[in-house]
Amino acid sequence: MKTNEEKDLTLIKIIDQFPTDEAAREHLESIRWPNGIICPHCKCSDQNKFSTIAANSAKKVRAGLRWCSSCEKQFTVTIGTIFEDSHIPLRKWLIAWYMVCSSKKGISSLQLQRNLEIGSYRTALFMTHRIRFALKDPSFNEKLSGTIEADETYVGGKTRGRGRHFMGNKVPVVSLVERGGRVRSQVMKRVTGKNLKAVLKANIHPSATIMTDDFYAYRGAAKDFASHQAVKHSAREYVRGLAHTNGVEGFFSLLKRGVMGTFHHISEQHLPLYLAEFDHRHNTRFLTDGERTVQGLKKVEGKRLTYKK
Repeated sequence: MKTNEEKDLTLIKIIDQFPTDEAAREHLESIRWPNGIICPHCKCSDQNKFSTIAANSAKKVRAGLRWCSSCEKQFTVTIGTIFEDSHIPLRKWLIAWYMVCSSKKGISSLQLQRNLEIGSYRTALFMTHRIRFALKDPSFNEKLSGTIEADETYVGGKTRGRGRHFMGNKVPVVSLVERGGRVRSQVMKRVTGKNLKAVLKANIHPSATIMTDDFYAYRGAAKDFASHQAVKHSAREYVRGLAHTNGVEGFFSLLKRGVMGTFHHISEQHLPLYLAEFDHRHNTRFLTDGERTVQGLKKVEGKRLTYKK
């Protein structure tokens, strides 16, 4: 798909342009192999080494199957991706990707199940988890720079009789927001000066300026950077010149609205996947929904998520 077509891609256009799995498969091939087919087994890129095997339902030969003469193995565009071994039609996968990437506060698995006529809630939930797993960046090539806002929040439910500030059943989340740029979020077991220092050092360039609130743990954690400015929330100070954490608090506000209004409950086990989803939408916020979806689909390479017994 061309860039201008990606920009104008909408849900109705996905339904119109990809009415069959074959059309959806060709679209995925153009995204995964923009410069020509690459064998997922041996990484061969010689187009003369590939041959197409005709689909035959009677002989259980699936559509889009190819053979690589270099490694003598068969493959399709879904091998080595989150789509591998999935019985959900590819056109439904494309629609699900668009709905996840374009929904500002996320979309529930129950709604996807209803809209896409998926057999069970368990299948729809695993489908959305696969998408979030693909959106998650396993590692980062460069550190955040410039002015970085750092803050922590707590995700979880309420425990009766323990007060609104009880944190025993809540999960700490720390986010780093690069002003005008990217965000990186992660789950932490405990929010301490030592843990925060490790997070800041691993993700932020030493030349950066750190903006935080007056939480005591940031005092020692931010000392390795060019400068550190803190606003005193405890004294009802929220902005002092350029010193504020409004960007990261706005990100948390959207995350909390998604948790409370869309998902209602997120387990600690799967919270990192949901954070990856919200991070991706924030980091591609200046793109259209169609471009954001294509950027997400480019991340499926080498991603597998399977059921565990």
